[in-house]
Amino acid sequence: MKLINSILVLSTIAISAQALASNKQMDVIYGEDNRMDVFESRDSAMVELSRSTAAMIAGANLKKAANGEIAIQAETLESRGVCKSERFSQQITAANCSGFLVSENVLVTAGHCIKDNNDCASWKWVFDYKVDSAEQGTVNVAASNIYSCKRIISRTLDQVSKDDYAVIELDRKVANRRPLTFRRSGKIASGTAVTVIGHPTGLPTKIADGANVRSLNTKYFVANLDTYGGNSGSAVFNSRTGEVEGILVRGENDYVYSSAQGCQVSNKCPSTGCRGEDVTYITNIEALRTIR
Repeated sequence: MKLINSILVLSTIAISAQALASNKQMDVIYGEDNRMDVFESRDSAMVELSRSTAAMIAGANLKKAANGEIAIQAETLESRGVCKSERFSQQITAANCSGFLVSENVLVTAGHCIKDNNDCASWKWVFDYKVDSAEQGTVNVAASNIYSCKRIISRTLDQVSKDDYAVIELDRKVANRRPLTFRRSGKIASGTAVTVIGHPTGLPTKIADGANVRSLNTKYFVANLDTYGGNSGSAVFNSRTGEVEGILVRGENDYVYSSAQGCQVSNKCPSTGCRGEDVTYITNIEALRTIR
């Protein structure tokens, strides 16, 4: 699972250099690190699609700011035990999962992110959780960009088939954002270029392109996407068409302990190496067949 809390537990564990050397499946960055902040992207289509993605954030992390906006408060990546040398180490890590809009008041995420009505009631869905410059340390959003989960429309988390998704109704219609277009039939082809938009390690919105579909399974496909905990529930797009092909749900462990630095570092992997990241097909969700 790509939940942020599950991977950050590693920051409290001292892992020996010998153990790291013997572990062949501890990679998450495939080839080059393609993650970028929204303001860095030159792909205007993906920037627009990012507006319809949301972060799942605990209400306790949302505080009224002096200007009437809502301040998102959380520890930085470095303060959670990740090395200062890591990219985005000074940004906050508030999101536990990601999600995306498929109609004016319906959002899709991973099934392991929203398990029951208690989860539905406990989390907020926040749009525009992003930074607008490399130096920005705090993130404020308009109160109108924060939504609650009204009910779970449909949910599956199958340990056998590995199917993993949730469809939730928000407490009101989402204003001034387009629902994303998603595949309704057929299946993505192996080798297709894909892009993911979400919140790796709970960070502000990141767009990560440069990936391809490696293999197709019955309920999910595998791609070499640069994703971390917090990306669970992220929309995975066909890079050419901008259509949602699936939901990021599983992948490699994200960080390993660097004995030299005394903190966590991202795992590295060749573009064609390691297990890859698992993406639930969007076409698995029967509840979306009635959405237009």
